[in-house]
Amino acid sequence: MSLVGKKAIPVPAGVEISIDGNRNVTVKGAKGTLTMVHRPEVGVAHDGDEKVVRVTIDLDRKGDSQIRAYWGLTRSLIANMIEGVTKGYEKKLDIVGVGWQAQVKGQDLALSIGFANVISMRIPMGVKVEAKGQNITISGPDKQAVGNFASSVRMQRKPEPYNGKGIRYAGEQITRKQGKAFGN
Repeated sequence: MSLVGKKAIPVPAGVEISIDGNRNVTVKGAKGTLTMVHRPEVGVAHDGDEKVVRVTIDLDRKGDSQIRAYWGLTRSLIANMIEGVTKGYEKKLDIVGVGWQAQVKGQDLALSIGFANVISMRIPMGVKVEAKGQNITISGPDKQAVGNFASSVRMQRKPEPYNGKGIRYAGEQITRKQGKAFGN
């Protein structure tokens, strides 16, 4: 049995959940609205009296490891949606390099990171980006959208191990390497 899937998901006050017959799960809260379509192998039920959401599977197919994986995944995705609309998610990035910086221009993030041209990245819907000099804060209710955009910004100039320049997550430790040693 899935250790994650069998746990009920508590629904805090101020969060509305609706489940329709087409496998759509919609979660509304203070930070926004998120929607997902769950797998047909699992079932999702909302108990308004107990204020919990339960994810179930067919007991005849419980031995199938793929279905147990979908069971736990669906439960985790719905729990992340509930946390996202109540608290939200946030990723912080630091730019390390002399003269390197980031700016938000309308719906684009402009990165000046040591190349001849400025790299412009479109900010996805539902994601909020704040850039102050060499610090970037990416936030929003959708955990996957926030993480994917933060990862794509980091991939524009990954931290390199010799000088330490690049874009890194706040608090990330980069293992530094010693360069070539010149001797007599």
